[in-house]
Amino acid sequence: MRLYLRDHEYKYAVEQMLLTLYPDERPVYPAGKPEGERMEIRLSRGARFTTATCLLVRDGRRFHGRAAVRSDALRSQLETDRKCQRLVKNAMYRAALAAGHARPAWGGLTGVRPGKLLCALQRQGLGEEEALRQFREEFDVSAERAVLCLDASRYTLAAERSMAPQDVCLYVGIPFCPTRCSYCSFVSQSVEKSMKLIPPFLEALERELAAVAAQVKALGLRVLSIYFGGGTPTTLSAAQLERLCSRLEAEFDLSHLREYTVEAGRPDTITEEKLRVLRANGVDRVSVNPQTMSDAVLETIGRKHSAAQIVSALELVRRVGGMSVNMDLIAGLPGDSPAGFSHTLDAVLSLAPENITVHTLSLKKGSRITLEGAALPDGEAVSAMLDEAMARLRGAGYSPYYLYRQKFMSGGFENVGWTKPGYENLYNICIMEELCSILAMGGGGSTKLIAPGEGRNIRLMAPKYPLEYVNSIEKTCADKEKIGEFYRQEGITWLTSSQN
Repeated sequence: MRLYLRDHEYKYAVEQMLLTLYPDERPVYPAGKPEGERMEIRLSRGARFTTATCLLVRDGRRFHGRAAVRSDALRSQLETDRKCQRLVKNAMYRAALAAGHARPAWGGLTGVRPGKLLCALQRQGLGEEEALRQFREEFDVSAERAVLCLDASRYTLAAERSMAPQDVCLYVGIPFCPTRCSYCSFVSQSVEKSMKLIPPFLEALERELAAVAAQVKALGLRVLSIYFGGGTPTTLSAAQLERLCSRLEAEFDLSHLREYTVEAGRPDTITEEKLRVLRANGVDRVSVNPQTMSDAVLETIGRKHSAAQIVSALELVRRVGGMSVNMDLIAGLPGDSPAGFSHTLDAVLSLAPENITVHTLSLKKGSRITLEGAALPDGEAVSAMLDEAMARLRGAGYSPYYLYRQKFMSGGFENVGWTKPGYENLYNICIMEELCSILAMGGGGSTKLIAPGEGRNIRLMAPKYPLEYVNSIEKTCADKEKIGEFYRQEGITWLTSSQN
């Protein structure tokens, strides 16, 4: 779509809203006189009001949207940019609604973390009812999604109250899988092709563990949570898992650890020996992720296991004991339907995992689905799947404890983690709501450093692919010095206060 920006340069905000409203359109910024199907987005700054307007020309008709804020509310450059971007988005959104665009479930929200906005209102002293009202009024979020967000915000605020500024989470990325699923764009190598890379990868990872541990110790940081992701960590052998877990315990002080999660993900990687190794090393939560309980859909997405193997894997976890279970589902997979998804819900609820995460299919650029094309359920079908999941999970005693959104999601919906009482996963809350730093190690690991109490953050990215990671380990370890630099710039108050 042709885009014309007038008296502002909030291009990123404009493109975010364009993607939300018209995901098949791509932004074009032509020179010259406006013509054809287009959006003209203007920002006017007056003494009393700052106003954004949008003219949408579509199918030969003209539609208008407008949003305004009092100019005296723009008290700093940061606040001005934030509110002006919201004005621009709201004007575009209202013009699209005027043109007959269906109201999205998340209204005019474009970000991945809607819970941060609702939590921010409550931190300002608003009660839940007033915060919810303002949230819906500003972003036009549906009642169902707003309540979903409010429920999750209770877990966020409770987690925040339980944490100190020096608390951090650790992430360990194992970028190997038995095979690559068709919907996946995560960094992972099929072990069918790269088994020989695992030993050098683990050697490099041990060096990175040591580099991060040195920073954690020097800064007086406390590790609250460990999360092994990937890929599929249980692609490693029992001996390799033992070696990695033992090294992690040797490098870090885990006396403050509250939880320890390992994604066992693929049931075709789970054995009783591996589970016993994990449990012996303190792991108390695993993911056994079916995505679907339909053998036909499993085959379509490239998984080399059956639904029956998922049940058997869960039985192994329960036999070993001592570990809660998360199970991931995806609404909108190729070949699935509302009836098929309902069958998946039946099967998973009968297994009674402590956590169930319901994802909406995201059409990621690097996935085989996107590259090759596939017959997918439409937005109406995905909506029916999610609505049934929401109703049935609530009815079975689960509560939403974290949620987030992604680009290119079917129907513009969300991913939601559901939990039985007392089984919420702190790591998921922390990473999604940016409550503390996440120190990541391994291929494709993304360390995110969060300034205590301020929300300022920076990222440190490790190389994506196993061979690249191994060959670049010197630089990756050297980059960990930036963890210390970041915290020292912010002021390590917990060290000075503990010494007084």
